[in-house]
Amino acid sequence: MDSSAGPDVVVLGSINMDLVTSTRRRPAPGETVLGTGFATVPGGKGANQAVAAARSGARVRFLGALGDDAFGDELRSTLDEAGVDTTLVRRVEGPSGVASIVVDGSGENSIIVVAGANGHVTDLSEDELAAIAAADLLLCQLEIPLDTVVAAARHACAAGTLVVLNPSPVAPLPAELWADVDVAIVNSLEYEQYSADLARVPHVVRTLGAEGATYRGADGGEMAVRGMAVDAVDTTGAGDAFTGALAATWTSGPRAALTWANTAGALATTVLGASASIPDRTRIAAALPTD
Repeated sequence: MDSSAGPDVVVLGSINMDLVTSTRRRPAPGETVLGTGFATVPGGKGANQAVAAARSGARVRFLGALGDDAFGDELRSTLDEAGVDTTLVRRVEGPSGVASIVVDGSGENSIIVVAGANGHVTDLSEDELAAIAAADLLLCQLEIPLDTVVAAARHACAAGTLVVLNPSPVAPLPAELWADVDVAIVNSLEYEQYSADLARVPHVVRTLGAEGATYRGADGGEMAVRGMAVDAVDTTGAGDAFTGALAATWTSGPRAALTWANTAGALATTVLGASASIPDRTRIAAALPTD
């Protein structure tokens, strides 16, 4: 795939600084355990997916908010360095979003998210609406106020922009949002939680972790891609790597996009941290299955 042929993607979502603690095992309630490492890693579902889409060759513009703290400067720089257009990212008074993440010796994690500046994305400016209308694809998640996601999807649908939704973290969603979604990307838990709503979405992609992913199209046809064997050290951000990579390659067709995204998600588990682990096109292409 030629990177110059990538779609124009607008990502509306969260930007967080991930505070990542490594430990041999996660503590039980009330228990203290010793950690084996600590790092601050730029993240947030929206930002991670934007970086993943850009590294997979899409032209990406990000819509979201940062605080006026030091984290805000670092988070913007991370997006800029990945080639994401941040000209419409807002700066607001107060802290940027943060996520406290504990990763155990098997690579599994527990996460607490504090919205910070992400909670200020309560409306869309004329420039933001124009960016959505001009894009090929709008990609959203649920770490910013829901009303803003609903308004963005409605505007995108009216303008003929494809709407891709990763409905995470799980929350009750209005029927009007589902009516505007063209592609839903869910994990197994989300698939069960939203099963009735997903029936009305034309394209549904279900991630299965190490087992791969499945796809159901508008005509009811289904297909699957197998998981890829890797030495996982941290699953944080793997779903975001998958989602951004899928958005970037969706115009290549579901099978090609699913295979590409599945490879990106697997590779992301081999490096500690969310955005730092997201592979670029060269690494993904080299690891693509040949059968």
